[in-house]
Amino acid sequence: MKIPNLLIIAGTGNKSGKTSMACRILEQLRQFEIVSVKITPHFHETTPGLVLMAAKNGFSVYEETNRGTSKDTSRMLKAGASKVYFAKVTDYSLAEAFEEIMKHIPEGTPIICESPALRHYAEPGLFVIMTSSLKDNQKDIKSLLDLPHVEFNMDYLAGNQDMPISFSNGKWISLQNGF
Repeated sequence: MKIPNLLIIAGTGNKSGKTSMACRILEQLRQFEIVSVKITPHFHETTPGLVLMAAKNGFSVYEETNRGTSKDTSRMLKAGASKVYFAKVTDYSLAEAFEEIMKHIPEGTPIICESPALRHYAEPGLFVIMTSSLKDNQKDIKSLLDLPHVEFNMDYLAGNQDMPISFSNGKWISLQNGF
């Protein structure tokens, strides 16, 4: 399924900068009223401010309403997302959970989604992989590296004011690497 208004961010591991990249883009492109989505396979406790929107066997979808926590979804809301959705999913329910989220997003709205696994189901307008030299908590994303993508790392984020990413004519575009 091709979704040109979708930007997916994956990473080589924990603390690779996925949420930091999402927040930088949200801050830079606030005028586009971007919707942000975080999808995780980790079923941990929800925090205050997460409003349940849908729950089925294998997934729960929430809307984040609290800008005041250190959770990734709260950081995205604080950075300028017009709405933030959070889904806890099992592997077999990821596509269904994403379809549920899409029911709440007007067609053509720019979306940033932090979910490596979603790339197996959707072809986004732009796919970003955040790389990290940290060896702990590395994720096996070899299958994703063969797909068209652009790569960034935390050093790049720290050293550059503006991200070379934009949204134009209903599609995410990279201003580098020919994407």
